[in-house]
Amino acid sequence: MTPRITLAVAARVLTQLRRDHRTLAMLLVLPCLLITLLWWMYDATGGTLFDRVGPALLAMFPFIVMFLVTSVTTLRERSSGTLERLLAMPMGKLDFLLGYALAFGVVAAVQSVLAVSIAVGLLGLEVQGPVWLLTLVAVADAVLGTALGLFVSAFARTEFQAVQFMPALVIPQILLCGLFVPRDLLPDVLSAVSDVLPLSYAVNAMQTLTRTSATGDVWRDLAVVAGFAVTMLCLGAATLRRRTP
Repeated sequence: MTPRITLAVAARVLTQLRRDHRTLAMLLVLPCLLITLLWWMYDATGGTLFDRVGPALLAMFPFIVMFLVTSVTTLRERSSGTLERLLAMPMGKLDFLLGYALAFGVVAAVQSVLAVSIAVGLLGLEVQGPVWLLTLVAVADAVLGTALGLFVSAFARTEFQAVQFMPALVIPQILLCGLFVPRDLLPDVLSAVSDVLPLSYAVNAMQTLTRTSATGDVWRDLAVVAGFAVTMLCLGAATLRRRTP
């Protein structure tokens, strides 16, 4: 891995995103709109349900959006032959993936700051822990979605196939992360599966920050999410193909 090449790849991706207004709007605006929409729905009931589900939503939406955009974008690079031309230069697969992860990580940071600012500042989500730590968890979760998207793009031949990985890899994590049923109330088998899914730890960290000011468990969950992201990037580098057959 060469830092100069990695930064060059990141700069190239950021330049492309800056010119792609639709994708940029999806990355930055869509999570904020979805969180606001759900707040509006729950606020109409006159209850405090948003305070219970809001933390999980802050973990889920960036994860989902970054997974979709990254997997499709990376596949497009390979199917168009751009990846093959890039790898013909003195650039390794890890340079390519880390460059993409860095670029989308910058976008994820902006996305998370916007989403957390709206949820806490405008929509009144109550947070007991540090807001900056809540934002950091959201950023780590978005980077996890990026890393997972980079990984699964190696196994798809078309953009439609890339999207098809969502029901297999993303939706089960949403169902078992504790949003619908507390994880300690799940059947033993499902609870064990939930324990090895990274989104569960991101949601748990978010929920902890809204219940208590203690941050010990949050740092542990954050380390797990970061570990999954690094693992996905390494696996992505090992399985990345130059072009789609």
